[in-house]
Amino acid sequence: MRLATLRLPNRTTAARIDGDHAVEVGAPDVGALLADPRWREVAAAADGPRHPLSTADLAPVVPRPGKIVCVGLNYRNHILEMGRELPEHPTLFAKFAEALVGPYDDIVLPAVSEAVDWEAELAVIVGTAARNVSAEQAAACIAGYSVLNDVTARDYQYRTLQWLQGKTFESSTPFGPYLVTPDELEGVTMTMRCEVDGEVVQETDTSDLVFGPAELISYVSRIITLRPGDVIATGTPGGVGHARKPPRYLADGSKVVTRIAGLGELVNVARRDA
Repeated sequence: MRLATLRLPNRTTAARIDGDHAVEVGAPDVGALLADPRWREVAAAADGPRHPLSTADLAPVVPRPGKIVCVGLNYRNHILEMGRELPEHPTLFAKFAEALVGPYDDIVLPAVSEAVDWEAELAVIVGTAARNVSAEQAAACIAGYSVLNDVTARDYQYRTLQWLQGKTFESSTPFGPYLVTPDELEGVTMTMRCEVDGEVVQETDTSDLVFGPAELISYVSRIITLRPGDVIATGTPGGVGHARKPPRYLADGSKVVTRIAGLGELVNVARRDA
């Protein structure tokens, strides 16, 4: 099953994707839908108004997650390109909901930064509350997967040892287009690709992750309860602009396409904030 959050006049709605149409399922967004323990049955059985996908205005798939937990240094090739050793434990930081934009919205380049970088990521969306779960138990807590680009202001990120300030600029992080449930992905190799102005800058598959989705849910659940609609951004592979020589960053008008096989793609244009 594929789920999305649509923007409609004066409201938003959660929708199930049926071919070329989005079918309303009776919740205001995907996050609200996931709060219902019967969300799978509700979404599968819904037969609300239908909207053509070709003209749909998609919001971030979960517009207001209670938590966005991000993982740094989680792809072997990216760790090596940054000159670091493989970590013993996940590197965690947070992002706030105000950072999120829809899958086709503009990325806002903050006026105070001249070093905004791309970071294609697999996002894991929680469907069942998780506290102190094992990795084996954690798999059942996954509602589905989506695509996220953890757009990062490197100059702000490295002002201090704490990364938050470079990671959560408002309206910087595209997220979507859909939540895709795990059963839809059986046998799919989730190859991830990021293109900037038509050039492929990142390409890998998620088998290069150091800590996989279930391991991450288990680890985070020992720190804090994960709840339906929470998001874990699992980290980015090699190919970021900051690691290039010379470094390369997004400019006003840069077109960023972030794609994961089986999940869909984000298509965003970077626009400089006034």
